[in-house]
Amino acid sequence: MRLVPEIGWRRAGENGARLDPRLIPLLREIGRRATLRAAAAQLGISYRSAWDMLLAQSEAAGGTLVTLEQGRGAKLTPLAERLLAADEAARSQLLRLEPGLAVVLAAGERGAKGRALRVAASHDPLLAAFVDEPATRAELALELQFKGSADSLAEYAAGRADLAGFHVPLRDSAAAGEDSLLARLSARRDRLIRFAEREQGLMLAPGNPKRIRALADLARKGLLFVNRQRGSGTRLLFDQLLAEQGIDAADIGGYRDEEFTHLAVAVSVAAGRADAGFGVHAAAARFGLEFVPLQRERYWFAVRARNVDDAPLERFRAGLAGRAFKRIARGFVGYDVSGAGEVCAIDARGGA
Repeated sequence: MRLVPEIGWRRAGENGARLDPRLIPLLREIGRRATLRAAAAQLGISYRSAWDMLLAQSEAAGGTLVTLEQGRGAKLTPLAERLLAADEAARSQLLRLEPGLAVVLAAGERGAKGRALRVAASHDPLLAAFVDEPATRAELALELQFKGSADSLAEYAAGRADLAGFHVPLRDSAAAGEDSLLARLSARRDRLIRFAEREQGLMLAPGNPKRIRALADLARKGLLFVNRQRGSGTRLLFDQLLAEQGIDAADIGGYRDEEFTHLAVAVSVAAGRADAGFGVHAAAARFGLEFVPLQRERYWFAVRARNVDDAPLERFRAGLAGRAFKRIARGFVGYDVSGAGEVCAIDARGGA
């Protein structure tokens, strides 16, 4: 069994009130669904319990978190938006530290749901929401670590992960050749599980005040960019796009400033710490940012062919193919989850 740290919030001071751990997920769902009733149902709590929690937690947080208007549903206040942004930023920092903080108490432990699947995966907002879904936690035993695509495949190759989540562009380019992440897999030994197609591009401040319309604009003097960490699939894609357009990364202010997740990049832009970032459309939409689409890509899970029909893998695939996952995906802009859970072969050229 592996124990990992989580983020918790309380008022500053020796006896500061602690926020209910259900508050952040509730606020996140209200932001997605715009109604308290739908958000409460998603988390498996009653409308009255959710409303009582908001009243109690508003006092602990120091102000109103949600406004309800008849006929208009529920809306997060600026205080709630700042709290969610702070939580995303803190989670991004924790993800960097988690490998060194996690504690293994026992190996090979089995429960009612069978052996836990060890998943190393490139960060994805939809995947995070799927794993946090109460129905997923009830049906699946997962040990998920968010890492870059390259690091996830390295964990998989070393036998430290049963599944590796990574993403590749949907196009003919250098990304589909010998340097492709797919080329690290064996057509005979490995299989791919389909997760989703998604859209990546530039995340910009609301209204796009700096008039950024293309990658080349990032090299303009005075602009600040926030990047993803080295080794992430998104960083690899961004660097490929720069190379194809002949843009020198050294000309982009902030190119070396890194964040660990799509949402952390979006938070940096939303907070005004950067003029632009690169990531998935859903992260931009989550914080009301402008978005310039640049590339569609496919997110896969690599798995050993011999393990595809094991019970834990079958439950995982069934979860991706199920109605609950499709319902979650409808709340994320820029995703296509058609065929999620399907097993695909890798062809001799490294494609699928």
